[in-house]
Amino acid sequence: MTRLKIGYLLPTRDQSVRGQHDQGRLIAQTRRAEQPRLDSVWSSARPVTRPRADPLPLLAAAAQATERVALGTAVLLSALRHPILLAHQLATFAPLSGGRLIAGMGGGSSNPSAQAQCAAVGVGFERRVGRMEESIDAMRQLLLGEAVSYQGEHFSFEDVRIAPLPSRPGGPSIWLAAHGPPALRRAARLADGWLPCPPAATTYAQEHEVIEAAIEQAATPCSVTPALDATLCPDENPGNAHRRLQTSMERYYNAPLEFIASVQAVFAGAARQAADWLTGYVVAGARHLVIRPAADDRDTGLGEFADQVLPLLRAENHR
Repeated sequence: MTRLKIGYLLPTRDQSVRGQHDQGRLIAQTRRAEQPRLDSVWSSARPVTRPRADPLPLLAAAAQATERVALGTAVLLSALRHPILLAHQLATFAPLSGGRLIAGMGGGSSNPSAQAQCAAVGVGFERRVGRMEESIDAMRQLLLGEAVSYQGEHFSFEDVRIAPLPSRPGGPSIWLAAHGPPALRRAARLADGWLPCPPAATTYAQEHEVIEAAIEQAATPCSVTPALDATLCPDENPGNAHRRLQTSMERYYNAPLEFIASVQAVFAGAARQAADWLTGYVVAGARHLVIRPAADDRDTGLGEFADQVLPLLRAENHR
């Protein structure tokens, strides 16, 4: 079995919702995440709805403060960014990180806030998936270093070349957030990794099978890293665990915990139970877990996960 990798999602939104914008604290958390041998650090991106720090400059600073961890976006809405400008940003980032960047991307949810975000930047909501596909295609061509002329439904340009070039031919790994058969087949076709957040391991297993089948049927089969985006609140007191999770999630999403838990991977409970819950996703196929601790103080949340859950998870998955 491929070695399980485990990452940490920086609390950019958690800070922002409280009116705090201390980027230095986020960089300090990135350095701290390297100490318990976590494999990756991630930053989310929503420029309009639930606004927070932009992940690319934040992670570029984190790259200078760390040596080993992969640095990922979870996730960029590439439909909102022109592919020339985004390819240029990714190419500039790449040498700063020593090739550690993972460009997590997505098309965005189908809800009123996502529609408002598209409207705010002048992108037709119904066109966002097509724009995302073209954006990825155009970026991959630009990141090869040759002059590119592109004619698509959403983007067109002539004889464009970007510099500098990333050390990895074709640029960083691109992971897609995807749920449902069409999106899963798209991830198998376009992406190097899959970063979903299904509320049950059984759903994860079913969707993983769809991706694997699409890869097998492709004319040129590829490798797609199966990952998981999950929120966790480890606490030996069940009542405290639930209250902490509810406070964190409802403050973050401005929606009831019951609804959030019906569409996302969230868990509150004892450390042993949390490790077992995550292991269920590993059994279902996940090979890279991205963890968002639910805690009022994310320094405490990172410590709780690293000290209580991570050792159990590592031991369970080294058997």
